[in-house]
Amino acid sequence: MSVERTRSYRGISVRAALGYLENVGGERVDGQDRVEGDGWSATLSSEKVSVGPSMKLTEVTVEFEGESAETLDPVIERFSQKAIRAGG
Repeated sequence: MSVERTRSYRGISVRAALGYLENVGGERVDGQDRVEGDGWSATLSSEKVSVGPSMKLTEVTVEFEGESAETLDPVIERFSQKAIRAGG
């Protein structure tokens, strides 16, 4: 049974997010904004979002997929700690 979770993070770049995913045990898929780990994968996308009348931030969306919640949720938690700390 596959489990999917989508999370969005502001103030980080796709490049940084890829690095964080590698740090939590994943390996980047060549030429793609995708990382695969043991029993899980994550696909990234980004867009500029307005934060007030004149400011825009990059928002990175990560689509996580895993074999089970027990496999996936710890990866998301470790990644989120890195991403939120970095984004300030």
